Amino acid sequence: MDPLSPGEVRVLGALAEKDLTTPDYYPLTLNSLTTACNQVSNRDPVMALGEAVVMDALNRLRERRLAFMFQGADSRVAKFGHRLVETLGLGRPEVALLAVLLLRGPQTVGELRGRTGRMHEFATLEEAEAALQGLAERTPEALVVRLPRQPGMKEQRYAHLFAGPVAVEAPTVVEVPPPPDEGRLARAEAELAALRGEVAALRAEVAEFRRLLG
Repeated sequence: MDPLSPGEVRVLGALAEKDLTTPDYYPLTLNSLTTACNQVSNRDPVMALGEAVVMDALNRLRERRLAFMFQGADSRVAKFGHRLVETLGLGRPEVALLAVLLLRGPQTVGELRGRTGRMHEFATLEEAEAALQGLAERTPEALVVRLPRQPGMKEQRYAHLFAGPVAVEAPTVVEVPPPPDEGRLARAEAELAALRGEVAALRAEVAEFRRLLG
């Protein structure tokens, strides 16, 4: 599968989400889909797509058999939906997981289980992880990947692969200055002690000279 653009990813994710959360209003009109793409909640990043951009993304998704257009005899307005189930052979649990990943980016298993609740309820973390593993092991192409654990994070995250391979941020390298040279430090301390001794001797000589003059 050729990588999807950010706009195509957002449109596909919004279609999948609304299919599972608001089935009475699905398929979506172009206006409703644009509103769904530009939601502030449950979106990362927040986007501001115009209807022309959404329509262009829909056309490209339809060419890849990931979306469809429907216009019944009793409706003057075209409506749109996704074809993740038909084209990729996915079930409701997998579509729910992909919807969250498409809309919010990489997530841990716990985050995915919590955020898919309105679309599909996973009984346990293990059940959610098993579904993710199935998506990661699909042939000929995986749909998700488990990312390496990042510094400071306890859990690994999963990411979708619809936009191509996921770039993993390299851990920040902190430059640690080398420890001081113990030999140089010892020599400096010895020199300081010698200087203090010389100063003390000079003070004693000055005091003796003043006594003799007095």
